Amino acid sequence: MTGPVVVGLDGSPASVTAAWWAAYEAAERHLPVVLLHSWSTQPLDVPIAQAAPTKQQYGEEVLQRTAAELLHRYGDLALTTELVSEPAAQALLEHGQSASMLVLGSRGYGSVASFLLGSISQHVLGLAPCPAVAVRAGDPAVEAGYEHPAAPDRDEVVVGLQELGAAAATLLEFAFVAAETHGARLRVVRALPLSSLVTDSEVDLEAEERTRLAEVLAPWREKFPDVPVTKHVATGPAAQVLLTASAQGCLTVVGRRLHPSPLAWKLGPVAHAALHHVPGPVAVVPHD
Repeated sequence: MTGPVVVGLDGSPASVTAAWWAAYEAAERHLPVVLLHSWSTQPLDVPIAQAAPTKQQYGEEVLQRTAAELLHRYGDLALTTELVSEPAAQALLEHGQSASMLVLGSRGYGSVASFLLGSISQHVLGLAPCPAVAVRAGDPAVEAGYEHPAAPDRDEVVVGLQELGAAAATLLEFAFVAAETHGARLRVVRALPLSSLVTDSEVDLEAEERTRLAEVLAPWREKFPDVPVTKHVATGPAAQVLLTASAQGCLTVVGRRLHPSPLAWKLGPVAHAALHHVPGPVAVVPHD
């Protein structure tokens, strides 16, 4: 990864939390940060007049204030700001062509650990050509620990693998780099369908799957020898298995098709469940 970490910043608490998370990631990976604000796509609750110059002024203030906060914490961070007139989703997707990742904020509500995904976030997460990360507003593991976003009880990067072919390689590369960056353990999750219990013993199938998974992981463990790895194989619905495994995750990684069918939902059920119910940041990684 050599491209910038691009943050969609609209001035909401969720987007500011996302900017803090992105700054930490960029600093650890020695990557630049781009704070992007679309003055034509601002939160509905922003108490400003509708005139374009006023919207632009608000956008400049949001960018300058957040940039100053990030540079105060990360003095050597390479950071730029962009105020654009294009719709936010369009601008973010264009940046995604050269970015290492896109980072978006999602509004958390009450004490429930979930996301409220707006249309912009869903559009970007479903179509971005690079990894896109959703960060929940009010996430204590981010807001209470800007120096190190991982809370003591959230010390794992969790990656869900629905396939063990080329798609797995794309997700594993992202997940191993993230685990190395965070100094975290990597938990690799595979779910066996409930239908498998009809024909074979659950224990035998899980043992076979662990063997297959070990073979897939072998070259990555050699490439990242300092990253501890846990193989998590369980029988049940894939979304539920992943949600259970993500309880201690500082980052959860899921995949989606790079070129989804126009007739299909851009985010599959597992990615959708993770984005709505995993308490920590969720990275959606496109793959062929």
